[in-house]
Amino acid sequence: MFTFGVARDITGAAIAEMETEEGITVADLKQQLFEKYPRFGALSSLLIAVNAEYGDDHTVLRASDEIALIPPVSGG
Repeated sequence: MFTFGVARDITGAAIAEMETEEGITVADLKQQLFEKYPRFGALSSLLIAVNAEYGDDHTVLRASDEIALIPPVSGG
């Protein structure tokens, strides 16, 4: 999984590895992330991109998918 911004700070890596089963949903992945990295729970949002498109909670993940964790951003 590619990580950006504070997601990179939380996981400690630009590319985070996590064992999951094929066929889980984005919602399942989020739950696993919150369990492994409790600091994700403090974020106002966490978007998951699957193959360069935002995934919703019902998106099913495959082993070959490219996953990106996108935390809330600020700027000005």
